[in-house]
Amino acid sequence: MKCTHFSFFIILLISQFLTAQDAEKRLAELQLVLPPTSSPVASYVNAVRVGNLMYLSGKGPKQQDGTYLAGKVGESLTVEQGKEAARLTGLIVLAELKAQLKDLNKVKRIVKVLGMVNASPDFDRHPQVINGFSDLMIEVFGDKGKHARSAVGVCSLPFGMAVEIEMIIEVEN
Repeated sequence: MKCTHFSFFIILLISQFLTAQDAEKRLAELQLVLPPTSSPVASYVNAVRVGNLMYLSGKGPKQQDGTYLAGKVGESLTVEQGKEAARLTGLIVLAELKAQLKDLNKVKRIVKVLGMVNASPDFDRHPQVINGFSDLMIEVFGDKGKHARSAVGVCSLPFGMAVEIEMIIEVEN
């Protein structure tokens, strides 16, 4: 009887290992194209790695024409437009992460996300806006993309962009 339980446990572990989500493959399945990365616009670097943790600087929703999706959510932008800005920012963050690690499968876990929403003073749906980012991370990384998060409103962001998002990632050795 003990052997049967042990065999079942081993099979379960193997099946979980084999079904681990391949982030690179998932990007292709979702037909997502990562945009080019960009240099910092001030006195900072795009990423810092300390041991197994990588800290990514805040990124915003830069569009293909090089401009940022700008505006205040709850004023000139709807929640859905803010959510799209957060998803676009997610693609930019993924591009930077890939540039840093060379392979998104080196992500062991997304640990923490800070999402800042350029919002009108009375706006209070910041979590719904940042879901555009969080949902994308889960689509690409599966359970490894689930993270702790803060979503806050701010009175302004650089270049008037709609959102700025930074994150902390645990990476494989």
